[in-house]
Amino acid sequence: MSSTDRITLRGLTVRGFHGVFDFERREGQDFVIDADLELDLREAAASDDVTDTVHYGELAERLAAVVAGEPVNLIETLAERLAAVCLGDARVRATTVTVHKPGAPIPLQFTDVSVTIRREQR
Repeated sequence: MSSTDRITLRGLTVRGFHGVFDFERREGQDFVIDADLELDLREAAASDDVTDTVHYGELAERLAAVVAGEPVNLIETLAERLAAVCLGDARVRATTVTVHKPGAPIPLQFTDVSVTIRREQR
């Protein structure tokens, strides 16, 4: 019997230097990451042991390292890299990652721009 439970991380804010414009690469900006992991949490619930689940604190650190790391032009590329991190744990069946770029260089008033992708284990 299979189960799809979720671990959700919302609002991870990390300074990165992504974008197509020179000033974005030079000055950087905050990116906000949301990640949903789909996995079976019954073993962790039964054992009450953090080693039987995805440690969300460690996941946050790995995601933050990607955002703060090597710059890319597109938040689509960044989202793909973050999804790969989430799927790095074989227990994760699928992940949905949203990359928000609230400081995007759009010359109009807006609240947020984001890209959301869903990826599954192969």
